[in-house]
Amino acid sequence: MPNQLVCRPEQADSVAVLRINGTLDQVTGDALQQAIRLRLATEPSRLLLDVAGMSVGDPLGLAALSAVVCQTAEWPNVPIVLCGADEHTREIVARTPECRGLAYADDCAAAIAEGVAEPDPPRIHVRLRPVPDACRQVRALVTQACAAWQRSDVAAIAALIATELVANVVRHAHTTMEFTVTALRDGRLSMTVRDHSRRMPKPTEAAVTDAGGRGLRLVRDLTDAWGVLPVTDGKVVWTQLNAGTG
Repeated sequence: MPNQLVCRPEQADSVAVLRINGTLDQVTGDALQQAIRLRLATEPSRLLLDVAGMSVGDPLGLAALSAVVCQTAEWPNVPIVLCGADEHTREIVARTPECRGLAYADDCAAAIAEGVAEPDPPRIHVRLRPVPDACRQVRALVTQACAAWQRSDVAAIAALIATELVANVVRHAHTTMEFTVTALRDGRLSMTVRDHSRRMPKPTEAAVTDAGGRGLRLVRDLTDAWGVLPVTDGKVVWTQLNAGTG
């Protein structure tokens, strides 16, 4: 009989929690990876993996965990904490180089309380319909946010990037979307759009005379970092803009 792994999501303010029960191996590792991606797509301040009820049946199953740790190191770049791991699990994880960025906590409740106590960076989150007016809405939102956060130096570029992110969903994904802009603690500005299409975007070359179509190519050229996080119900396109870019 194949092993089973159950991942139950919870949320405590900005702290995301994933309660994991069952056996981790090469087969169930895929389910774990997808569950972690879904939690990280919500842009939590940290992700706690409660593994007190998980056993490692096959160390190769950790490849799924290490892959998602590497994939999300740049974004959302939040602490991923293993809670309640027994000594055997810690030893196996420690032998996986890609998992060295993981933190550990003996008690999940205490880790949640610690995470909730930390102040969150300024953030604005809005849901938008896939209509042309969404571009105007997000442009105004980002401009106002930059003014409120004393980031007028990047307001024009940020508004342009936000417009292209949303326009790409309107043109290609045709789904409702969630747009988030965050003033990160290190001075960078983060902007993301999450839609419900699993079609992966890619920058395209547009002719000089074209009225549009530059989309993600423009995003790629204007941002300091960008990428795509695929999730089971769609994807998140993320960008980062450094201080002084404008």
